[in-house]
Amino acid sequence: MRPEASIAIQTLPQFVSGDDVLRIVDKVIDYIKSTGLKTVVGPFETVIEGEFDKLMDIAKECQMICIREGAASLLTYIKIAYNPNGGTWSIDEKTAKHI
Repeated sequence: MRPEASIAIQTLPQFVSGDDVLRIVDKVIDYIKSTGLKTVVGPFETVIEGEFDKLMDIAKECQMICIREGAASLLTYIKIAYNPNGGTWSIDEKTAKHI
């Protein structure tokens, strides 16, 4: 069965040192992976698939993690694929032929 939605999320903590940027981003990725949803970490963004409302909650929590970890502000780029009626292509459907 296809997932209802997938998102690609990139968080960019602002006004922190270089090493802190990576530390904060690692915290965000650890959180995303802890959700148990299908996740693929890439060099620029992390892709997650699942139920739309759950993905939106995860995206919100990613913002809060950055602030709690010391970022004064952040930029976040999110791409959303959403189809409540027939699902959207899964990560595997999109990438399997390229692996």
